[in-house]
Amino acid sequence: MQDITPIPIGVEFYKRMISDGYYYIDKTLLIRDLLSHKSAVTLFTRPRRFGKTLAQSMLKTFFEKEILPDGTFADNSIYFKDKKIMKSGEEYTKHMGQYPVIFLSLKSAKQPTYEMAYLSLVDEIFYEFDRHRYILDSDNVSEELKEKYISVLKGKADSVTISKSIVLLSKCLEKYHNQKTIILIDEYDVPLENAYFNGFYDQMVSFIRSIFESALKTNNSLAFAVITGCLRISKESILTGLNNLNVVSVLDENYSEYFGFTQDEVDTLLEAYGIPQKKNEVKTWYNGYLFGTTEVYNPWSVINYVKDIVWKNTEFPKPYWSNTSSNSIVYELIKNADDAVKQELEELISGSTIEKPIHEDITYADIYKSQDNLWNFLFFTGYLKASGKKFIEQQIYLSMTIPNEEIIYIYKNTIREWSLQYLEKQDLSGLVQAFENGDCETASGIITEQLLDTISFYDYKEDYYHGFIAELLKHGGKYLIKSNRESGLGRYDLVLKTKNIHNGRAIILELKVADKMDNLEKGCLDALEQIENLHYDNDIKKEGYTDIIKYGLCFYKKECLVMK
Repeated sequence: MQDITPIPIGVEFYKRMISDGYYYIDKTLLIRDLLSHKSAVTLFTRPRRFGKTLAQSMLKTFFEKEILPDGTFADNSIYFKDKKIMKSGEEYTKHMGQYPVIFLSLKSAKQPTYEMAYLSLVDEIFYEFDRHRYILDSDNVSEELKEKYISVLKGKADSVTISKSIVLLSKCLEKYHNQKTIILIDEYDVPLENAYFNGFYDQMVSFIRSIFESALKTNNSLAFAVITGCLRISKESILTGLNNLNVVSVLDENYSEYFGFTQDEVDTLLEAYGIPQKKNEVKTWYNGYLFGTTEVYNPWSVINYVKDIVWKNTEFPKPYWSNTSSNSIVYELIKNADDAVKQELEELISGSTIEKPIHEDITYADIYKSQDNLWNFLFFTGYLKASGKKFIEQQIYLSMTIPNEEIIYIYKNTIREWSLQYLEKQDLSGLVQAFENGDCETASGIITEQLLDTISFYDYKEDYYHGFIAELLKHGGKYLIKSNRESGLGRYDLVLKTKNIHNGRAIILELKVADKMDNLEKGCLDALEQIENLHYDNDIKKEGYTDIIKYGLCFYKKECLVMK
């Protein structure tokens, strides 16, 4: 095991990836394509954990004219030895190490208040100013610019200077290096998402807009910029006026292979670690994302899976992606779902597709304005994938489906969490009373109503209804609930017993599933007959219970009939 190439779990910095000998899937031709397209500003939108930060770090390492503490220039070519970009020709390799680079990650702005988020972003700006403080020794940089620069370093800059700090830094860098600046901004929409869910959205939008407009729109010191995030944001005018902005979303074919792993890359990875037999399992669990027309795997999940299998931490696949951040948007969809959305969720989980109009410029402020917006958000953030496309009356419609087993797990787990919280808030004492009083009509109505209000992903099999009824009844506290216990000549489904046996009551529930609506009554009668023929009440009588009530319950989809 000592000779195994290290697996890069959580390694986001390209230099470390290469110098420490981690397994690296070569994505360096991203450099070639960026130089070929010559876009002034390129925005890549991809789901979280799809290699965006590593890609940005790779771009920084390649392009940056990096000054070392001793004043000499770093030779970063060692990090690209034998990489694909080095074979693409001098037209591209001549750009290596030729530009000053500003690199900002905005992920630190995930804070509970605007003040904390703002200060976190100011800190990120400070670190980048500090990294380039060598420019203060240059005679090419004016005293006025140096004065503003120093105010940022000393934490004394006013809000206007902070909002224009990136353009300030790029101008100073251009004067020092006599070369325009490359700006790389990672996780640009994290401050917006965080601000939306924490209630200071408008403030954060204004701040981010002021930074972006000065740095990317009216910056004559800009060579080009690359921005990465999960969602395209345009309606807030954060990127307004950028006529040469190139937005590359999951719908586009350009750059499709540079974020996530392709089939060939995964096959090679599994071979390298001696587990090619896991190919089908990996495909079922972590493949299925579609960027343009290119199918890709979730890279975070794949490398975690390989690590766990190789180091024998597990024999089975796990939902690695679901543990990397909150799945709150799925929960919100479920919590606010009307009957139509509940049905669509059930269809998706069963493997079917839904068709929705697509809006690439959806914003966080728009998420809850319509269910279509929620579906769009889920699509662009990786919880759904496109399986077909139509163009009807100036509008693109996508057929959407769930990408793989890992995402199905997220939906199912979230539905479980919501269902438990939902049922805990319901007053279900009326159901117990109905069973006590022999009121089959009321019991049928309450169960049917609860079925209609919930989301099923069990194909309406008996096990699903069994668990559902047990969950409905357990919140009363009056009865002990026993499930699948031997009694008489078989096993009953559910029995409710009072805690006191003397003069106590027991309620036997036997469940059946009908193949059509017309067979509900037959199913109830079959259940009651089974209770009698298999003497389910024998052991209950031996325990001392004298008041025993027997019910047959039959289900067809979301309909329930109860008979005594």
